[in-house]
Amino acid sequence: MGIFGRNKNATTTAVRTAPAPAGPDLSHLTGEYTIDQAHSRIGFAVRHAMVTNVRGEFAEYQGKLRLDGGNPANSSAELVIKVASIDTSQAQRDEHLRTGDFFAADVHPEIVFRSTSAERLRDDSYRMTGDLTIKDTTRPVTLELDFTGSATDVYGAERVGFEGSTTIDRTQWGLTYNAALETGGVLIGEKVKLSFDISAVRAS
Repeated sequence: MGIFGRNKNATTTAVRTAPAPAGPDLSHLTGEYTIDQAHSRIGFAVRHAMVTNVRGEFAEYQGKLRLDGGNPANSSAELVIKVASIDTSQAQRDEHLRTGDFFAADVHPEIVFRSTSAERLRDDSYRMTGDLTIKDTTRPVTLELDFTGSATDVYGAERVGFEGSTTIDRTQWGLTYNAALETGGVLIGEKVKLSFDISAVRAS
């Protein structure tokens, strides 16, 4: 046979798609959940003066999760953060962050994340992709998440927990303010690490 011919005695090998990563059965967790602000934390860290990190958090936010324990790809999340609640444990710095040099909280009072896809990577590890909006700029981000457990609390509420993180370039959302240092370099790093410790209560 020629190059494109087929030998009648030849065997064919089927191409198989790899199965989805196995993990614990979480189908009993399927439902709607509300993030419990009192037992959660949304934090960040950014390089300061080339030598250390400034850490902070947002104290006010609302969020909801739609979990599908049997098929994690059907899960979703939405989070709305109040910019004015930013807290770095230094009042003067916090006030500067609320101004037009940074978040312009009076004009753009909210940071919003809405998921667009979710997947289980292995065991209790997940990846969630979504749109992050800051100062009317929306760009995709990907979160690496770990499921930290589920329990019924002392009040009879069903809870789930997740922790995760992602790193973004703040300049891509218009947060470009900076200042040069006399010794070289800049005052504020462009990379910001976002971290999430989430406790959510079943709503339905």
